[in-house]
Amino acid sequence: MPDLSILIPSRCEIYLPNTIDSILSAVEADTEIIVVLDGYWPYEPLPDHPRVTLIHHTNPVGQRRGVNEAAAISRSKYVMKLDAHSSVDQGFDAKLIKNCTDDDTTVIPRMYNLHAFDRVCTKCGYRMYQGPMNAKCEVTREENTDGTRREGEGCGAEGSLVKEMVWKPRMKRATDFARFDSDMHFQYWGKYDKRPEAQGEICDVMSSVGACFFMTRRRFRRLGGMDEKHNPVSGWGQFGTEVSCKAWLSGGRQVVNKKTWFAHMFRTQGLDFGFPYEISGNDQERAKKYSQWLWKEGGYKKEYRWARNES
Repeated sequence: MPDLSILIPSRCEIYLPNTIDSILSAVEADTEIIVVLDGYWPYEPLPDHPRVTLIHHTNPVGQRRGVNEAAAISRSKYVMKLDAHSSVDQGFDAKLIKNCTDDDTTVIPRMYNLHAFDRVCTKCGYRMYQGPMNAKCEVTREENTDGTRREGEGCGAEGSLVKEMVWKPRMKRATDFARFDSDMHFQYWGKYDKRPEAQGEICDVMSSVGACFFMTRRRFRRLGGMDEKHNPVSGWGQFGTEVSCKAWLSGGRQVVNKKTWFAHMFRTQGLDFGFPYEISGNDQERAKKYSQWLWKEGGYKKEYRWARNES
């Protein structure tokens, strides 16, 4: 029986092979990877490896259901959900397992922004930070991986950009703490870093972006897995809020483990660099309203049925 199952829901993810390679090169425990291919086949071949299991759907079922299905076939003691455009720390699995000794804790590794690739102009050689590949080579102001700023001028050519892989964490872009407000709206919480209770290597954390979390499989099952009603088609929205509220309302904890990390690529610029599911403003609002009902109006009842002697 493996120690850890990494659950990866994937929908039209072009960096899934990179993510799997990153995991395979970093594992130090008996760790397996369970990938859900949600309504597509990969654009590039995936690593053919005994640690990797694939679940394929002809029609997409959504991110939350994908996580639940992957967890359902796991036989490991621990599970870890990870987005399909991420890299991980060397020995991340062994470090997480070593520091999670009970059934009542949800763990979030420290998060860095992932510098996945640069765009390089074949006409003038100008280099731009990751973004849509159909953009022009133009005047821009960018930030290096080390956080310093650079400014340059491209040639303005169209269709001249090629992709050059980098695949490194931006070490000056770390996130340890996040929260949500009274409307269940997610917010980063950088100022919390200064508080005395935030100074340890393992600290309580209110919320996260939902890209990665770790817990025992038994705990995941007890908490009811992921609630697929938020957005039945995509399963997207309020992901980190759901994980967080279940962690705390069950009588357990959610912590950030600063001893290890994952790096996550944020896709916010649209076009070929956007979200893989079709998400409208109404979809986002629907997930938010459902979350408000679930956590503020008593929709979630699992905490009242929690029994620590359950099998």
